[in-house]
Amino acid sequence: MDVAHDAPDRRTDGPDPAAEVVDLCRDLIRIDTSNYGATDGPGERDAAEYVAARLAEVGLDPTIIETAPGRANVVARWGGGNGRDDALLLHGHLDVVPAAAEDWSVHPFSGEIRDGYVWGRGAVDMKDFDAMLLAVVRARQVADRAPERSVVLCFTADEEAGGHHGAEVLVRDHRDLFEGCTAAVGEVGGFSTTVRGRRLYLVEAAERGMAWMKLTARGRAGHGSMINDENAVTRLAAAVARIGTHRWPLRLTPTMRTLLACVGELAGEEPTPENAVALMEEFGSATRMLGAVLRNSANPTMLDAGYKVNVIPSEASAHVDGRFLPGYEEEFFATLTELVGEDVAVDLVSHQPPWEMPYEGAVVDAMTRSLMAEDPDALVAPFLMSAGTDAKHFGRLGMRTYGFTPLRLPADLDFTALFHGVDERVPVDALEFGARVMDRFLDEV
Repeated sequence: MDVAHDAPDRRTDGPDPAAEVVDLCRDLIRIDTSNYGATDGPGERDAAEYVAARLAEVGLDPTIIETAPGRANVVARWGGGNGRDDALLLHGHLDVVPAAAEDWSVHPFSGEIRDGYVWGRGAVDMKDFDAMLLAVVRARQVADRAPERSVVLCFTADEEAGGHHGAEVLVRDHRDLFEGCTAAVGEVGGFSTTVRGRRLYLVEAAERGMAWMKLTARGRAGHGSMINDENAVTRLAAAVARIGTHRWPLRLTPTMRTLLACVGELAGEEPTPENAVALMEEFGSATRMLGAVLRNSANPTMLDAGYKVNVIPSEASAHVDGRFLPGYEEEFFATLTELVGEDVAVDLVSHQPPWEMPYEGAVVDAMTRSLMAEDPDALVAPFLMSAGTDAKHFGRLGMRTYGFTPLRLPADLDFTALFHGVDERVPVDALEFGARVMDRFLDEV
């Protein structure tokens, strides 16, 4: 998308928003907010209190909303007052997935700086963006540069387990806190990839829907040495194998057509459904994420059956992570019903809709201009996210939602492998870059 990038230079009569972003990120990483997907774990309360304190230090009045013991969210309203009635939501989550310290090169909650990177769980998912928001808010407050547009700052709990203790509750029970918000900006998008030597920033403009499912097969219990044609394990295994080996058809949404057009121009090829997979391979290691959004998917992830080798159990269960493209939810569930068959029951553990936003308008223009002001030779394009974020919940309030965590990354960094991966880390200079871009973005939007 070509947008003029004549953004004014940032004011220099106050603190640099990049000055403390690294320290803020390290502090947040050191607060263990591991989310195990249930009620166990440390919760987000300590991180929420840290965020609230940093906001209060510069004159904001944050509210901490605890939806269950330890499961805390922070909300604050900032700026505005110039007659505009279109507020902007900036949101990031405080929880992280667990990490096994013995697998890491550094302790996952150390926030250590090594080789030009900040290391630790949450460095890219997503305490980096939390730190950017805090750094920009604090610098602008000190310089008396609150944004003209009213901004709601929201730091949520439980995103890594579906947002049921976080964004879902806030949207359901506290929607007054988001009064006037017409657009929302959160995680994942805004990072750079390199295609044919050209840096390309990807803005999240869509997400696949999510269907976490429990499959249960029931049969006749009995002795393992006897004939049993009602074996629950066999019934379940057959269904799981059909699901896991199914080849879903290629489907192109508007967002991916736009991205393919951009990549095709760099590669010198006209994009077609036939060469879409090959064009996605231009992203190198990032193809594992970007290539996943050309189709629906359903991956078996957990199995549970039996208690003794010579006992055929009466029940066997499995969990499946299903994802479906915007516009293809009906096709997904119809196909899944055929694959599962009649002998296996399906219960939805978590069901969240897909979404896809028009890649146009004031927020998109502001993101593009702010990126290109800091990296003038780059390109900016939308992409469809394979996984999910809190945007699924906030979108229910009628906001246009986008993912924009700006990071200028080395071409040889396998960035997508760091999400939920071992040795998660983010370049120091990418954090500083992101803070500067977000500062410009608030001037533009």
